[in-house]
Amino acid sequence: MKKVLALFLFVLAVGVLAPAAFAQGGDAGRPATNWVAITSGFAMAIASAGCGYAQAKATAAACEAFARNPGAAPVIRFAFLLALILIESMALYTFAIIFLKVS
Repeated sequence: MKKVLALFLFVLAVGVLAPAAFAQGGDAGRPATNWVAITSGFAMAIASAGCGYAQAKATAAACEAFARNPGAAPVIRFAFLLALILIESMALYTFAIIFLKVS
């Protein structure tokens, strides 16, 4: 019974205090924060980190493939360069989207 009463009092307190908190006026003297510009920096950092990690893994795999089978070097090189292009395009697409959204 005490838990139910405590829950009821908590809900009542939130119901009484929340309208007063949300009824306050906005900050007219302070400029609004541009959250799109802030989060776009984080998005670009995450995309760049992901691209760097993926390119490192692809390079390591290609070097190991070259060492194991030197006769297949042209095929491995083509697949490696195609993979690097596709990996780097992820960062470029992220940059293009951020550029369009922020400006």
